[in-house]
Amino acid sequence: MTLEVRPPSSRRAKISALGTWVPPRVLTNADLEKMVDTTDEWITSRVGIRERHILDKGQATSDMAVEAARICLAKRGIAPTDVEVIIVATVTPDMLFPATACLVQDKLGATGAWGFDLSAACSGFVYALQVGCKLVESGAHSRVLVIGADTMSSILDYTDRTTCVLFGDGAGAVLIEPAEPGEIGMIDYLHEIDGSGGCSLYMPGGGSLNPPSHETIEKRMHYVHQDGQAVYKFAVRKMAEATTRVLERNGLTGSDLSCFIPHQANRRIIESCAERLALPPEKVVINIDRYGNTTAGTIPLAMQTARDDGRLKKNDLILVASVGAGFTVGAALLRWEF
Repeated sequence: MTLEVRPPSSRRAKISALGTWVPPRVLTNADLEKMVDTTDEWITSRVGIRERHILDKGQATSDMAVEAARICLAKRGIAPTDVEVIIVATVTPDMLFPATACLVQDKLGATGAWGFDLSAACSGFVYALQVGCKLVESGAHSRVLVIGADTMSSILDYTDRTTCVLFGDGAGAVLIEPAEPGEIGMIDYLHEIDGSGGCSLYMPGGGSLNPPSHETIEKRMHYVHQDGQAVYKFAVRKMAEATTRVLERNGLTGSDLSCFIPHQANRRIIESCAERLALPPEKVVINIDRYGNTTAGTIPLAMQTARDDGRLKKNDLILVASVGAGFTVGAALLRWEF
């Protein structure tokens, strides 16, 4: 196999630490059977979810993000004051402004950091990961904290059985630092958007087009709306296309990968992509059964699952991929360096 070769003077970026956090409260399929017209068999057979974690009222996305960030920094052995940039990928910010990154910076005590939010739905973490890596590769910064966090329960209509069974709450954080001599870190990425699919998965109320009003509340416009079939068809096609393209342009195939870490939206979508890459089950990380779709939180949570299972180790070549509302598409190829 071959890997991208850069000039010796080129600075590389790597993930140097990982931390994740989910709320302790669990909502099972059995619980949902009492709330909406659905069954455990229907949910598990179609999407592969058995339970999801739900944040308590009075808490918000920034609280989960801070917990994940603290764990991440503790594992690296550095203080919050050492962080230079905070990027929070989320579609469920605490409020429209200030940015959730500002709230995280204050709660975390990262007094030397600047930051911002990034909105790309389920591709948010993959997009933020590349932004963080480019900031490090450019030499502008050396410690960038990238967080994917979403409180999806805050925008779910628990009378809509087509959406409320799919999502959960959770957060994950990674620290991006310069790679050491001999390390590879981030190798390549591919991002796409197709705005024509915006009407297939969206929240119509709350923005400048439909600001909050009695009418938007009555029409239930502040909840997730989804055309499930359209999203499924697009995700199956584009996740396979994006991952294949990234591998091909780096002279690789699925057999070269140690681990495939996809966005956790639907088990059938993941298995379809894995089949396209000719990956055996042991190389594919699936934890949707435990967490549901946590949007920007799924990939770091899946990274943690892979670490816990002993399937993600130093020097492993891994591929991450996602498809989300927008439509957004993201894939990244990297060496795991710790």
